[in-house]
Amino acid sequence: MNAVSRALALGGAGLAQALAIAAPWNGQPQWWLQLLSLAALVALLSGFEPHHWRRAAVQGWGFATVWLCGTFWWLFISMHTYGGMPAPLAALAVLLLAAALALYYAAACAVFVVIAPTSRALSAILFAAVWTLAELVRGSWFTGFPWGAVGYAHVDGPLAAAAPWVGVYGVGALAAVIAALLALSCRPAARAATRLMPAAVAVALLLAVSGLAALPESMRGAGASAGRLGVALLQGNIPQDEKFIPGGGVATALRWYGEQLRDARAPLVITPETAVPLLPSQLPPGYLDAIAARYSGGTQAAIVGLPLGDGHSYRNAVLGFQPDAASPYEYAKHHLVPFGEFIPAGFRWFTDLMNIPLGDFRRGGLAQAPFAWQGQRIAPNICYEDLFGDEIGASFADAATAPTILLNVSNIAWFGDSIAIDQHLAISRMRALEFARPMVRATNTGATVVIDHRGRVTHALPRLTRGVLEAEVEGRLGLTPYARWVAHTGLWPLWIGALGVVLAIWLLGRRRSAAR
Repeated sequence: MNAVSRALALGGAGLAQALAIAAPWNGQPQWWLQLLSLAALVALLSGFEPHHWRRAAVQGWGFATVWLCGTFWWLFISMHTYGGMPAPLAALAVLLLAAALALYYAAACAVFVVIAPTSRALSAILFAAVWTLAELVRGSWFTGFPWGAVGYAHVDGPLAAAAPWVGVYGVGALAAVIAALLALSCRPAARAATRLMPAAVAVALLLAVSGLAALPESMRGAGASAGRLGVALLQGNIPQDEKFIPGGGVATALRWYGEQLRDARAPLVITPETAVPLLPSQLPPGYLDAIAARYSGGTQAAIVGLPLGDGHSYRNAVLGFQPDAASPYEYAKHHLVPFGEFIPAGFRWFTDLMNIPLGDFRRGGLAQAPFAWQGQRIAPNICYEDLFGDEIGASFADAATAPTILLNVSNIAWFGDSIAIDQHLAISRMRALEFARPMVRATNTGATVVIDHRGRVTHALPRLTRGVLEAEVEGRLGLTPYARWVAHTGLWPLWIGALGVVLAIWLLGRRRSAAR
């Protein structure tokens, strides 16, 4: 294969992996496409000798750059359309971010080529290990940005059954093993049976993992029902370019959300992130007091998204109002968005190019107390916090106090009517699978939905509409295997396991070389 053909193949494979996370034709993950795209990368790498590691790194970098650009291209919308950054500079910023994150996968491909053993099975396991390390690094270093991790493509596929056991990164590792086995079955071999054996193992592994779904829910950690709770999820559909404009989107938001909070009849009423777009001190006199008074008696409660602070220090937060409470419940966002909610050292020049309201936020603590209401323990997370399952898992250290319902409040109107809405929905569905908990989502523009503890969307509002989603959500008890270990160890078992595999295969290769 010449250089041009190889580059086109890498670009096509990278783009296919981006489409697999959430396909633009239906917004759904395409698990089979993800396996084929990653298999194409392994096939292109498999012909390299160890001394070709630089070429392998370049090809891994190219694949990942295309994949990541195709995954979060919508950052351009936030920077250019709403941030006011010139279009060429916004496009360059997206490209540079993707290219920088792709360096992790370049290193993974280089290591794979350098120490890949002759055994097809060990090669597949090695590729899964280095790929998983790259995913973990992307998800944790420099605050982490694991958007579009390959495991999310499998929220509907056979590998979804592994999510309650190993989480999204473990699902991604299984996908990498299967993809590598499929690719390595194309290697020349003396006998057809030998050549096809890796593909047969890949199919068997896929079927075996899917069989986990047949286990009783009690074995998968999905405990008994914690009862049902009626909710009203508010979707204001306030245009982002008006949201923080006094007299425009601000007035519309205050009026519409105020009316809905006043008139709703559900036991729990929930608004999106920053539905109230002003600090309490900036609100019309009595606005917040009226909400508190509305929910000070009776059998209803409300969770309201708004910024908190004193004009110098801010928190992206929700307040919870319920009868007989001495003070409102508060949850403050823990995992802040770089540039959007805090400014990394040395990058003030970048944020000066964008029109981001409020500025630096102060982070809340990890594993904050849930909002207790009508027998449920509701654990909020804000915007892309649900991307970090290990941080959500910190709340599951004690089964007696673990959340029964997960709640995500978001405003991703920053990214327009783009595939970001569908990608974020897949992320929330994966969290529901990992912890066997329903996930309730109240968003400004979508996706406002109820997801059950099996990761299935049971109720939904159309995106980019103004409306109220009324539904019942069933809280759940019990702890999944993933919840048990991630709550106490974080992602360290995956780090140690992947590093251990790489080290063991490297040492095995050195021993065999010495024996020759």
